[in-house]
Amino acid sequence: MTDAIGFIGLGVMGEPICRNLLRKGRRKVLAFDLAMEPLARIVADGAVAAKSVADVVGSSDVIFLCLPSARHVLSAFEGGILPTVRRDQAVVDLGTSEVAMTREFARQLAEKGALWIDAPIARTRQAAQDGTLSVMVGATPEQFAQVEPLIRHFATDVTLCGGTGAGQITKILNNMVLFETVNALAEAVAVARRSGVEPQLLLETLSKGSADSFALRNHGMKAIVPNEFPLRAFSTEYAMKDLSYALELGEQTGVKMRGAALIRTIFEEAIASGMGDAYFPVIARLLDSGK
Repeated sequence: MTDAIGFIGLGVMGEPICRNLLRKGRRKVLAFDLAMEPLARIVADGAVAAKSVADVVGSSDVIFLCLPSARHVLSAFEGGILPTVRRDQAVVDLGTSEVAMTREFARQLAEKGALWIDAPIARTRQAAQDGTLSVMVGATPEQFAQVEPLIRHFATDVTLCGGTGAGQITKILNNMVLFETVNALAEAVAVARRSGVEPQLLLETLSKGSADSFALRNHGMKAIVPNEFPLRAFSTEYAMKDLSYALELGEQTGVKMRGAALIRTIFEEAIASGMGDAYFPVIARLLDSGK
């Protein structure tokens, strides 16, 4: 046992999460990313740079993954985690991935006496920096107890949602509801603007009543109203990926999700219009363009 924490993936969310583990965990952190700039920043804060995924796994007891898609997770799993993992290690996936793939990874690691725990994160980049994320965990109560203290270094709400895959299911449905709510906000703002009501006043007023939501106060007030949709945020392409997981769950459970299907069409239109890399509330611009 090394008592070290491994961290793979220093993107928009991963870098601040790793930094909180460094500052609050008081344990050695071995970090890896293909991009040199965030790796250099986290090393300057006290982490040790790893040479590869396998290097992280070989020198850590608990390994966190914060990767942008299931494709990246699969690459890390096959290329470094599975060949290197040993008994009693725990791999914690902070990203949003397919449920079936998550359960298969857990099965393969269990054969080696190791754990795969799904713990997808929610909330904003600012929450990642502040250490106030929400994390939805799929694990047994015993497994949860093993990793919860570390997760609380970067999250204020940590929920055990059920067994393996339950964290992913909960997060996928969280995102589906968010996407549909953001579209409703975009429509409300567009109608208000064209009807002579100030969009900011509209949302401030809605926030005082039953239409209030996290999406209104963040995606509505901070993105849709000021018309600011930065790159390197949660893009429309990534949102489309997560929505596809929700639609798959709907098919598997026999639920016809008409609202989610409509959002898929809207995302497709936004991507076709060149908005795939922009922060996903950019779908509001489809309404401004009259499409």
